[in-house]
Amino acid sequence: MTATTDGSTGATLPSRAAAASDTDTTLTTPEAAGVQEAAAHAARRATDFLLARQDAQGWWKGDLETNVTMDAEDLLLRQFLGILDEATAEAAARFVRGEQREDGTWATFYGGPGDLSATIEAYVALRLAGDAPDAPHMARASAWVRDRGGIAAARVFTRIWLALFGWWKWEDLPELPPELIWFPTWMPLNIYDFGCWARQTIVPLTIVSAKRPVRPAPFALDELHTDPAQPNPPKPLAPVASWDGAFQRLDKALHQLRKVAPRRLRKAAMNAAARWIIERQENDGCWGGIQPPAVYSIIALHLLGYDLQHPVMREGLASLDRFAIWREDGARMIEACQSPVWDTCLATIALVDAGLPVDHPQLVRAADWMLGEEIVRPGDWAVKRPHLPPGGWAFEFHNDNYPDIDDTAEVALALRRVRHHDPERVDRSIGRAVRWNLGMQSKNGAWGAFDVDNTSPFPNRLPFCDFGEVIDPPSADVTAHVVEMLAAEGLAHDPRTRRGIEWLLAEQEPDGSWFGRWGVNYIYGTGSVVPALTAAGLPGSHPAIRRAVSWLESVQNDDGGWGEDLRSYRDAGQWSGRGASTASQTAWALMALLAAGETGSKVVERGIRWLAETQRPDGTWDEPYFTGTGFPWDFSINYHLYRQVFPLTALGRYLHGDPFERKLLTRTEKATSRAEGA
Repeated sequence: MTATTDGSTGATLPSRAAAASDTDTTLTTPEAAGVQEAAAHAARRATDFLLARQDAQGWWKGDLETNVTMDAEDLLLRQFLGILDEATAEAAARFVRGEQREDGTWATFYGGPGDLSATIEAYVALRLAGDAPDAPHMARASAWVRDRGGIAAARVFTRIWLALFGWWKWEDLPELPPELIWFPTWMPLNIYDFGCWARQTIVPLTIVSAKRPVRPAPFALDELHTDPAQPNPPKPLAPVASWDGAFQRLDKALHQLRKVAPRRLRKAAMNAAARWIIERQENDGCWGGIQPPAVYSIIALHLLGYDLQHPVMREGLASLDRFAIWREDGARMIEACQSPVWDTCLATIALVDAGLPVDHPQLVRAADWMLGEEIVRPGDWAVKRPHLPPGGWAFEFHNDNYPDIDDTAEVALALRRVRHHDPERVDRSIGRAVRWNLGMQSKNGAWGAFDVDNTSPFPNRLPFCDFGEVIDPPSADVTAHVVEMLAAEGLAHDPRTRRGIEWLLAEQEPDGSWFGRWGVNYIYGTGSVVPALTAAGLPGSHPAIRRAVSWLESVQNDDGGWGEDLRSYRDAGQWSGRGASTASQTAWALMALLAAGETGSKVVERGIRWLAETQRPDGTWDEPYFTGTGFPWDFSINYHLYRQVFPLTALGRYLHGDPFERKLLTRTEKATSRAEGA
């Protein structure tokens, strides 16, 4: 059910209904009426655009743009396997060249600073495509790399790719023993201590690390070293009493252990790792629906003797081809992942909130597709929850091993908005989702994205793990979406929901915002949490919500929009809530303000006007900025559908209010009318 009359969600009704009444009065002014008219026009155009982009099967999927390391590593993989062709190399190079900055570098997000590892990998990719090292764009890049410390200063993953061709020594890389696969779950640094994305990457890399393959290098890379005669100058170890120092010395011990490890034992460990990898290959040939585990799994299995025509290898390579976006100019961009489930549930929510009839055929088609994507078998999450029945959704087309809590919550919210022809099927599916999400609650009362209590302090300390977040602790945005879903199911007063709410309130920043783990950043966190809290019964007058409103008002840009630069992950004091206005971030701020009862405020009107005035004639918004987060700061995402679904959601809620609340009010009004008639 979507709401109850016992106060579980009804606690929000007095303040928000009053706010709606106040808004009705405000909208009688010519200025406010003009804003409302502009919002309605923008919502209609955005709705038409979104409906026209639905796939015949019922799903939506926007491009998922990251950075050029995906394209570079795709070329390096093909070079390693001996299957790189000229057409693919040139198409990839066309994209990579187009992303180069004027100073010769490559960034990991739009408008960001040059990144050393991304620049090295992009440079090598262009060398593979035939670009000469003395060409002006290449010379600028190599000079910048040398000024920043050369290859020796790059991340471990970049140096692993270079080691595959002898451009870096395997001995100068952290050791990653395949025997890790046998560590029991109670032992620190077992593979389930890592987040699922890191786990899927590390297991195949243990095989690569053990094998230490070297393919003939097609050219030298001396120009990327500060001193080619000494490419890896010695560095002092951290103090032995520090965590870094302890793990550095552990790594040295593992290098020595490699020399004496029994060959039979190591071979058995590699075979166990290979079985683990193959068992987790999805029906479409990929691993976890994401690119990095796929490329490393293919390399690892190839090193163990799997030829390219083996079904596992053939399907794995075919899955990577489906990650390629071919542009009109002939450029080829590789997606790190694909997001159809996420995009489809968000599009469904946006369209219903914007006023599309809940039984519209395209909404029903979307619901049918989402119902068909439900995962009803255990995955890696069952290691920590072996007795929990499955029921949830993943992010991608095929990823049955790793459903995620965030998608599951949002799909449930989307399905509840649609009037489906088989409501019992919907109820059963959502019932399983609620049970699974509740069972995945961490011991602190909050929720992570994929696993329970994935909070070990050790994985991030490993010298090997310098590529971003490698654990999956609970986050405010995921927890908020689960709380919102539970409130919509009438569980706002369930003790488990209340624990989630208490955790959210405790996590609020002193300035009134919330940290955003999977979106940029404090605007995303705040835009997720406030609607959840009000849905769960907190009134708009609650001190936490008033602090959030004050913070959002304080960071609104002069043009009326909101924006936040990814640098807020590094320097919150300087960048929290600060950046060029974007459509998605403006929408997140508005969704929070509207949930807090600020519908008639000038701040909201300015934000709505900004959305209406910046919309393009085709009903879309331009958004080159990256507002999605893979790893805070280290891996950023531009979801091309975010600029569409979130503005439409905000416009719809401004015009029509919250759909669940409208449904409850309608029921209340009917009950009151019947009582008065009697």
